[in-house]
Amino acid sequence: MKKKAIILIILLICLLGLTWTIVKNNIVKQADNVVISTLELSSIDDGIYMGEYILSPVKVIVQVQIKNHKIHEIKILEHQNGFGEKAEIINDRVMEKQTLEVDVVSGATVSSKVMLKAIENALSK
Repeated sequence: MKKKAIILIILLICLLGLTWTIVKNNIVKQADNVVISTLELSSIDDGIYMGEYILSPVKVIVQVQIKNHKIHEIKILEHQNGFGEKAEIINDRVMEKQTLEVDVVSGATVSSKVMLKAIENALSK
């Protein structure tokens, strides 16, 4: 009886691991298909803009402030991130380079792409 229980537990753990791998790979594949457009900051008026993007289970809501046609500040209002909290440094990269064409954070690719798309959505309105 104990052998059967142990085998059943091992099978359940393997099944959970396989399911997690399939789901994770699907989310990463979806993130790879997210296209980040180039922004023309010279055409964006000064102001505060809100944007969001969801690629479940990751959700980002940002507030972007534009001053003199430059990204002055990016505030993360919400970031449901799973394991992608380190992607929040993307905002610093965007402000430093004044473009969305920045490298994603290794190990937080999905959150990085969702963060960039939320910023794009804010400034594309």
